[in-house]
Amino acid sequence: MDLDTVRTFVAAADAGRFQDAAAELAVTQQAVSKRIAALERRLGVRLFTRTSRGAELTIDGQAFLPHARELLRVAERAVASVRTGRRPLRVDVIASRGAASGLMRGFHRAHPEIDLDVLMLFDIDTAVAAIRSGSIDASFRAVGVPDRPLPDDIESVRVLDEPLQLLTGPGHALAAAKSVTLPQLVGHRIWMPGIVPGTEWAAYYDDLVAEFGLTIEATGPNFGSDALLDTIADTPALATFMGGDTRLVWPAGHGLRRIPVTGPEPVYPHSLLWHRDNPHPALTTLRAHLAATTAAPGAAGTWTPGWVTPG
Repeated sequence: MDLDTVRTFVAAADAGRFQDAAAELAVTQQAVSKRIAALERRLGVRLFTRTSRGAELTIDGQAFLPHARELLRVAERAVASVRTGRRPLRVDVIASRGAASGLMRGFHRAHPEIDLDVLMLFDIDTAVAAIRSGSIDASFRAVGVPDRPLPDDIESVRVLDEPLQLLTGPGHALAAAKSVTLPQLVGHRIWMPGIVPGTEWAAYYDDLVAEFGLTIEATGPNFGSDALLDTIADTPALATFMGGDTRLVWPAGHGLRRIPVTGPEPVYPHSLLWHRDNPHPALTTLRAHLAATTAAPGAAGTWTPGWVTPG
């Protein structure tokens, strides 16, 4: 149904005269008459009766009027839902316990007036496709994966270097260390069942292994972080890497240790990705917030793969 004809009908019903409705809508009286006639043909009923005083609603017109008003209200809500700045900012954080989720929580605390939709997409190709289609506004990713450059219409900025820490159980040989160097980890078994081939984090750890001769095992099913913590706590021969900003809670009896890694300090690079033509004003606010509240990436003494976008 043509909303212009519905809008004209409501204006004429409220004004009681086609001439007054025409003035309100900034069209001619003839245009009002044509729209009303078209709507009457569409509905198969008469909506107005012409009188000396103007135009009066018929019984059918009176029955249709509240529904016409609701049609216009629904149309306005539909437009408002996608109007720039009116809809929530949609951001992919990959995982609920990771550093990107923490960054968005900080943004929400600083800007509670901005509506957010936070979601979790698995791989970078899915995230980039969602950004390009407009189904999300931004994504946190490690950029860029070797041989997979970003499309020309996708912008990125490196926003956070997250230090890796070694997580061990109380019986591990390094459990009492205040810090460990990467060379000290050579020969130790580091178990990371969450590494999935083809992901950006798999590319990161592949380069870490190649650079420093480490042993990272991704064997076995990934039952999630709780199962990983249980296994690390109970198996002295195993350790795992964990982001320093990753939020996990484990039972006190586990006796787990989070140990800083140095020499150099490996950091996981988080970048924010967005479409260069995205007009959402909250996206600009998010970028400004991240720039003001996170340390500049690429600090001396840190390590990232060579393919990572510079800070």
